[in-house]
Amino acid sequence: MRKKQSLRIAFKSAFAGIYYCVMHERNMRIHLGAGLVVVFLSWWFTLEKYEILILLVTVECVLVAEMINTTVETLVDMISPQFHPLAKIAKDIAAGTVLITAIFSLVVGYVLFFSKL
Repeated sequence: MRKKQSLRIAFKSAFAGIYYCVMHERNMRIHLGAGLVVVFLSWWFTLEKYEILILLVTVECVLVAEMINTTVETLVDMISPQFHPLAKIAKDIAAGTVLITAIFSLVVGYVLFFSKL
């Protein structure tokens, strides 16, 4: 049985994963930048607390989907370095997950901001 790591090491590893995604994944930086713009706009348009919470959860979903996509792509590349049709399917599905989440977040943003414009 493997010894459990300390809480400090667990947090350090988690932050290392976030850092890796931000530094190495262009789309993660795009989503993070869009999220920051949305947070600023929610302040600018003085949205209600519940509207801000909805936006924050939506942004968080997109960021998490991007991190899961990165995880899937990394694992697939490690397991199958050469092209394989099943590897492509796994990567395409992971990318589709991000796309669906991002589109949904645009819809949520539109619904919340449309009445303010």
